Amino acid sequence: MLFLLQRTFLMQPARAEGLELMTINTTLRTFLVPILLAAAAAGAQEDLRATLFEQADAAREAAREVGADLLAPDAFGRGVEAYADAEEDLGRGRNMERIRGELADAVAAFTQAAEAAEIARITLAPLIKTRDDAASASADTFAGEMWVEAEETFTNAMRRLESGDIRGARSRAEEAEALYRDAELTAIKAQYLSQTRALIAQAEQARVPRYAPKTFAKAEELMLQAEKELNENRYDTDLPRSLAQQANYEARHAIYLAERIRTIRDEDWELEDIILAYEDPLVQVAAAADKLPRLDQGTAQVAEELVAYIEELRENERQAQLDLEASRTRVSELEEEIRDLDERLGGVSQERVALMQRVEAEERLRERFASIESLFTRDEARISREGDQVVLRLVGLTFAVGSDDVDGSYAGLLDKVRQAINVFPNSQVIVEGHTDSYGSDEANMALSRQRAESVSAYLSTQLGVPAFRISAAGYGETRPIANNETSQGRERNRRIDIRIEPQMQ
Repeated sequence: MLFLLQRTFLMQPARAEGLELMTINTTLRTFLVPILLAAAAAGAQEDLRATLFEQADAAREAAREVGADLLAPDAFGRGVEAYADAEEDLGRGRNMERIRGELADAVAAFTQAAEAAEIARITLAPLIKTRDDAASASADTFAGEMWVEAEETFTNAMRRLESGDIRGARSRAEEAEALYRDAELTAIKAQYLSQTRALIAQAEQARVPRYAPKTFAKAEELMLQAEKELNENRYDTDLPRSLAQQANYEARHAIYLAERIRTIRDEDWELEDIILAYEDPLVQVAAAADKLPRLDQGTAQVAEELVAYIEELRENERQAQLDLEASRTRVSELEEEIRDLDERLGGVSQERVALMQRVEAEERLRERFASIESLFTRDEARISREGDQVVLRLVGLTFAVGSDDVDGSYAGLLDKVRQAINVFPNSQVIVEGHTDSYGSDEANMALSRQRAESVSAYLSTQLGVPAFRISAAGYGETRPIANNETSQGRERNRRIDIRIEPQMQ
């Protein structure tokens, strides 16, 4: 390296001019040698530290992995202190035996902390779980003061356990659990209801209750319902989340209505102007649907026609998608078989006969599907094909809340189901139960299964469909067909589907 620096100096005439080579060498040695010696010393120091601290580093990491810094704060703190003393003494170049003694103390403290943490995980397991739940709800962010108080009580409980005061530790643990639960609930409410409260406060400030009192009251009631649901079951948040979202909507709706009402009053609108403004969006929607709106009898009939039109479009789109997927699958299968036939010369005539038979079977299946469609009105069932299977979505069959009893008023509809099943005499039938997203997953799964079994039993015992051909399955809320955020969507999701699987040659 010294040689390279010499060359660098000599290759720069402006700087080297007038300097003798000996002067250059002396200058380089004066500045370079101390730098090299310092670098060598630093490297040696790092190697020494790595060797000395290896066991202490491993013990500290092992303690952290089991959460000893949280569950055994005293022992872990002693280890940290001894470790820091060893680092400081090494940096000051103090006696090596003293440093080794401090590191041994650190290893012993970290090991003791790890053992104490394992004991704490068993002895105070409920407290640790409660703390984890509160942390998952971001209680440290949304309930800061409560979280700090809970953390202090938690640490106190862990220190008492470390010292052998098990009774005191359990007492403090109970206090900490209560604090964590309160902090968790406060955090959940803040996350779900803070926006709602802000909107309601904004509405009150804008004097919305004066202009749109009914809508505003609805927003307040929904918020109270959401808070009640969170108080009673903070872990099933589907319903309170939905209620909070509805409350937000109603609050914003009330604000909008209040602004419109103020505008109408300020501009002295006539009643006719208000009605015409109300009708105009319906006229635009009807025009987009290529419908001629007849508003001489009001808006109800036009709205019903548009709803029926949109539902038909959605059903047709869904059926077209299913038919397209099924057609692609069948075409792919037939193309594969044709390729196999082209590769083989023997038995071609028999294979082609088999293909023709399959085409004829497909035609018979379409005819039977059409006959099943003709059995039901749109208010009773929606019929679709999924591959070779026929699915009857019984939109006309409903249950009382929480009940699985099949009302006798559905006898006519279920008799049509029997007729549809008998269109395919050798078919297997699966009765599928579905629910909306409200309620717990377990309860919804059980209720959907019970309702499917009730319909299966009715078909078998009351209508004579052989029991060996029927099976029941419950899917709870796992297979929605509509948006669970609206009452109409949830109604569509609460359904019974009858799946008919033909056994065709």
